[in-house]
Formats: sequence, structure tokens, C-alpha cells
Amino acid sequence: MHPILAFPALAGMVFPGLEAVEAVRFLPGPEALAAVPEAERQAVRVLMTSASRGCTAALLDLLPNLGLVISQGVGLDKIDVAALTARGIRLRPVGETQTEDVADLAMVLTQMLCRRLVLADTFARSGAWAAARFDLGDSIHGMTMGIAGLSGRIGQAIAARARVSSMQIAGLNRASNQGLGVLHDTWADLAAASDVLVLAVPGSDDLHHGIDASVLSALGPKGRLVNVGRGSLVDTDALIAALEHQTIAGAALDVLETEPQVPARLAALPNVILTPHIGAQTWGQRARAAKIIEAEALAYLNL
Repeated sequence: MHPILAFPALAGMVFPGLEAVEAVRFLPGPEALAAVPEAERQAVRVLMTSASRGCTAALLDLLPNLGLVISQGVGLDKIDVAALTARGIRLRPVGETQTEDVADLAMVLTQMLCRRLVLADTFARSGAWAAARFDLGDSIHGMTMGIAGLSGRIGQAIAARARVSSMQIAGLNRASNQGLGVLHDTWADLAAASDVLVLAVPGSDDLHHGIDASVLSALGPKGRLVNVGRGSLVDTDALIAALEHQTIAGAALDVLETEPQVPARLAALPNVILTPHIGAQTWGQRARAAKIIEAEALAYLNL
């Protein structure tokens, strides 16, 4: 019997201590749990999942002796925290290992957008370079970066990188943001003040489609949107329309509300950069997270 159950987002991680005691069983996903014999499900005391896989009340019903959920990643929008609390199950999110890699990607995407690097690569490869000069890009130095999630670990890491590039920092007028940058009362106000608006917050019902047509209009024809938070933060239809009509200059999206499906209209646009939710997907981050996850599981099980 295995006291630890893990889903495939953690596959590829190395857990030498857990493997030594043969404690972990990997399943392809939550949907496969119902087929596991009841005796094996009753033996599970620790669930290792991810922010993208989550943990539902229905899943908890199948694991009656579960005491600890370890979630690799940032965000609790797919984890039923109320159900965990009602059952007395402890939750340990492991998101602290993702900060630097996500912040790095946010800055890379900002530079790619402003310097038009994807288009420049295509231009050079196509042979067009021999006949013409590539259009000028924009320097980020002196620009204002608005950061939704400014006071969070990732938001602060992005701000630190932006300041090195001589960017000005802005955020929303929240108590936690005092002293961190120029603050604005609404999403639209923040967008209007930003040359680049970066989303670095997890999804929630309150923030669903917080970036709508009115916010995109406020961002303006020279403004750019970078999303390394959650796809649900952005009204996709409104964003596509804004990109098609050049209401904004461009967008770089590591997350989509439709992921892994990419709307055809979005994929066809030259002023958008798409990456497949790779913000924290580095070998270094996986190694750091694995150490924490393993230590938490071993300590809980007294192994």
C-alpha cells in the first residue's frame, strides 16, 4: 500500500527518500482515482498535486484518511480549500520555488514584445533582411510597468528586474502596495498609466475577466499586456478584438483561459506572443520544489 498519491504534474521530479521506502504511487490524473481499489485509497494519507490539477471535494470523498495535500505551484483557484478545512486536512502550497523563473519570463516577454523579437526572427530567417531593414522596436527604459500583484513574491521579483531596466513601477492602490510604486485606484487607471501591464496574480472569482474591453481601451494603442498569472483574468474575446483593431499594441500570454486550446483568431495575430504555460517550467525549479515536497511528506508520515 502507498501512503502517498501523486498526479502527473509531479512526474519527472526525483523523490529519492520517498522512492527508497516505496511510498509514492503516480496516477495519470484525478479521473483515474475512482478505479483504484478502496483498500488502496484508504491507505493514502498524503496527496501530491499541482495548482493546475487541483483538488476537489469529490476527490477528497475517495480518500477518507487523507491528512495532507501538497500542491506544487501558485494559486488555489482549483483547490477546494473549504472542503479541506471542513475535513481537517492540511494544505501546503509549494509556490515559493517558482518566483524567480516566472519573474524572468515576465521580463523576457516584455522585451520580446517591445523589441518585436519574434517578428525579427521571422524576418531574418525568411531572407527579407537582404532586401530591407527591420522596423524599429521600442526601448523599455523609462517605460512604466504596471504590475497586478505588486506586493506578492512574483510581483516584487518582476518589479526588481524592471527597476534594473530603468522602468517606473505602478500598482493598484492596496494597503499591501504602499511604498512599492505609484498606486492607482482601478484596473483602468492602472492600465492608463502603464506602457506595459503585467498580470502576476492567481485567478479568483473576484478577478475573473478583470481585464475587459474597458481596461484594454485604457491601456491604449501603445500599451502592451503580459500575462503570467491566470488566463481567467483576461476576457479573451475582448483581448482578441483589441489586438485585431490595434486598440493595444500587443500582448504576451503564458496563460489562457482556454488552455491548452488556443483560439484560431488569437494564434493568427502577429502582435501576440504565446507560450504554453511555462512560467515555472525549468529543471532548477523542479529540483527545488521536489526537495520541499519530499521533506513535507516525509515529516508528515514520520518516515
